[in-house]
Formats: sequence, structure tokens, C-alpha cells
Amino acid sequence: MKKGNLIKLKIEKIIFGGEGLGYHEDLAIFVPMSVPGDILEVEIISLKKSYGRGLIKSIITPSEDRISPEKISFEDHHGCDFAMINYEKQLEYKKTMVEDVLSRVGKINLEEVKIAKTLGAENPYNYRNKVVEPFARKKGKIISGFFKRRSHDVFEVEENILQSKLSNEIIVRIKELLNEAKLSVYNEKAHKGILRHIMVRTTSFGEAMVVLIMKGKIDDKIKGVLETLYEENSKIKSVYVSINSKRTNFALGEKNIHLLGDTFIQEELNGIKFNISPTSFFQINIDQTKKLYETALSYFDGIKDKVIVDAYSGTGTIAMILSKEAKEIYAIEMIQSATRDGQRTSKENNIENIKFINGKAEEKLVELIENGTHIDSIIFDPPRKGIAENILQKLSETTISEVVYISCNPSTFARDTQILESIGYKLREVSPVDMFPNTSHIEVVGKFVKL
Repeated sequence: MKKGNLIKLKIEKIIFGGEGLGYHEDLAIFVPMSVPGDILEVEIISLKKSYGRGLIKSIITPSEDRISPEKISFEDHHGCDFAMINYEKQLEYKKTMVEDVLSRVGKINLEEVKIAKTLGAENPYNYRNKVVEPFARKKGKIISGFFKRRSHDVFEVEENILQSKLSNEIIVRIKELLNEAKLSVYNEKAHKGILRHIMVRTTSFGEAMVVLIMKGKIDDKIKGVLETLYEENSKIKSVYVSINSKRTNFALGEKNIHLLGDTFIQEELNGIKFNISPTSFFQINIDQTKKLYETALSYFDGIKDKVIVDAYSGTGTIAMILSKEAKEIYAIEMIQSATRDGQRTSKENNIENIKFINGKAEEKLVELIENGTHIDSIIFDPPRKGIAENILQKLSETTISEVVYISCNPSTFARDTQILESIGYKLREVSPVDMFPNTSHIEVVGKFVKL
């Protein structure tokens, strides 16, 4: 077999990461956007000794779990790599993916752990409360959208299926205004042009913040576009311009200039009001976040009167929810602005039993333990790279009886599970939570108890 060959392939299963797997003459072939049961014509795009990768050229016989079989590409499905799968099946496949990575990477005996069904969404569409789209120019017209796979070519869709309807409405209108103003689009190779990205943040109250990210100074044309947008749409409560003059793929610049309306918008979670600015971290899917946190809290053997550490606490969302019943919370976060946001939010909500600690979890949590601070339980919600190993090893020296672990990366969760089990913490339960329907991403919550 050679690169460029066309083969007939039946997809046997979906692997962790979301690609379909089939076999051609005993060689494993991975195919994105494929579904178990599909019989496909596949073009080979790369080959290694033990496996290859291919792209769908045509669907010979679609799987019974596939929807819209006439759509075969990443772009056809608005950049959503699971949108071709019936939603109930998406949830089943995601549980299977979690089981696979736990047994393969974590060396977990699945018969000894309760793995719940994936917690799905009531509405798997229009759930994203934050969207950042790059601008591009196509056929003389300013467009925005998403990057094609493995490229920086922007493709545009009429109405994105994942972002809120209000975001879609605002983005359509701002592009009309920007085209009328005949503004230039940033070219990353030449490092010239003005318009870089558009960010829209929305809330469950139907309010929005608009952030226009650009290179250069704010001029009358930019002001005119944003003033018109703001005046036309009463749902837009806040408007910023972010100046990003660096050669970087990161969207927001270092200077965020408030232009119109309020300086922040508000979201409510478990009765707590959170102020959201352009740089604030906040969960993308508010409805599924509630399920995620409810599941995490249910994994504690009671919360009342406990001292709990919220490691990797971000803006302190979980800490503030826990604080309603717990005796005391230590919220550890490395990013200073997130710590300040948490402190401000707790003050505004009259929460007094949280101690915010700014610093690296691998240093500050170890300090708490070494100083003899009484800790009953820990909740971890680390970034994708997982928990620092020195923290896990330090737990072996403590009497902390339970650990709840929220993870956006089941692979590092599985790796850390193996370490936790080696130091005496047994994984009892796991719940996959579908935070990002129609994509292959999956979050998990795990409950560990000390033997």
C-alpha cells in the first residue's frame, strides 16, 4: 500500500481521540469523521509500519448511527468531529472511550469500578457561551469562522451549530458592518492588516459582551462600527477592543480597552453571581457545568463541616459552591487575575469561609500539608496536563480520606489514577460528562477513597 491509494474499509470502532478504526489486510487504519459500521472508500494520507491514516472519499454504506450521510468532512459539520453521529450513540461511544483509556493507560480493572453512563445534554446544540473566530478575506469579502484541520485556512458557515444563537446573530451583523467600513484583515505571514478575531461572550440571561481583537489603534471607523452594533442590539451590554500587535496565534491582546456599556456581564451558577470580563475563565456550557459540579459534589462523603482544598481552583467557582456547606475552603490558583476574580466574587456574594491562595498547586498544597493544616478532602480540577506528580506522592503522607478529580483529559486522568492507586487511593466511581456535545471531547469526574 502507498500514500494516495484508495481502499475499501469497514469501520470497527471509535478509539480515544474520536477517530474511527478499521483494518485493511491486518493494517490498522484511522479515519476521522467515520462511524462504526460505515463502509467507506478511503484515501490513504500517511503510512507507518503498524498503522495508517486516511480520509473519507465517499460513503459506500453508511452506519445506522450516522446522520446526514451526504456530509463527510470536518467542514461539512462546522468543525464538529462527532456531529455526524446520532447523539445517543455519541454518549455511548464516549463512555466506551473512557473505559478504553482507563483500562489501557490507567491499568484499571473495569469490573472493580462503577462507570456511569455519560451525562448528556438536553440540547446538544447552541450551547457555547464563548466564541472566538479569526477573520479572513475571501473573494474580496471579510469572513470569519474556524480553521480547517491542520491549516490556518478559515472556513465560514452560515450559522454555527454549537455557539449561542445570539453569538451567531451578532457575528453576522458585525461582519456586514466591517465590510461596509472596508477595513483590512490581518495577515499573519506579513504581520499587516487590522482585524484579527471577534470574540462574543453570552449569558443564560440573553446578554452579550463583544470584543473586537485587532492590530493597531482604534480609529473612527472602528468606533463607528462598534457604536452602530451596540446601538442596534439592546442585548449587547458590553463592548471592548483588544489590541494585539504581536506575532502570535493567541487571540486576546495584552491591552483590553473598554469602549461601550458595562465593564462586565454576569452569569449565575448555583445562586452565585459571577462577573465575566474579556479575560475571565468560565465554563463554556453552563447547563452541563451544573451537572458536572453536582456530580462532583455528590462524590464527597458529606461536605458539612469539612475542610476542603480546591486545587487548580481558577476563579473559585467550585470553592464557592462548596463553601455553602463546608467549614472552610482553601482555593489554590496559579493565575493571579483568576485569584483576584475569585476574591472579588466571594466578597460580592458575602462568602467568608474561603482562603484564596495564589501560587502553583504543586508548591502551595505541599506547603499546607507540611505546615500541618487539617484537610479532610481535596478536589482537583487541573489543566489538560493533569496533576503534578509531586502532589500525588505527597498525599501518601497525609490522612486525607477522599479525593474528587475533575478532568478535561481522560488520558491524563487515567495516568494519574494509576499513581493514586499505587499510593493507596482506590478509584470507586467515574462519571463521563458530555461538556461539548457533537465533539469528541469528554470530561470525567472520579471518586477516590483512601484504603
